[in-house]
Amino acid sequence: MVYVLKCADNGFYVGCTDNLKNRFKEHTDGNVKNTKSRLPVILWQYHCFRNKEVAFKFEKYLKTGSGIAFAKKHFEE
Repeated sequence: MVYVLKCADNGFYVGCTDNLKNRFKEHTDGNVKNTKSRLPVILWQYHCFRNKEVAFKFEKYLKTGSGIAFAKKHFEE
């Protein structure tokens, strides 16, 4: 599963996990280095994949400028 968090600084954090509930708790508890100083975070979106390789490729894409632009255009409220 690929997930996108919107951080307090209005930036985004993109990650990949097998357990979104636990991983999100790690973020909100301040246990993740890259989001610890950017709390609070909200779960902005998540995408499920049957294949981990495809999930990792999508995560990598979303970490690019064009990937974030794509996500904003196609998935934002």
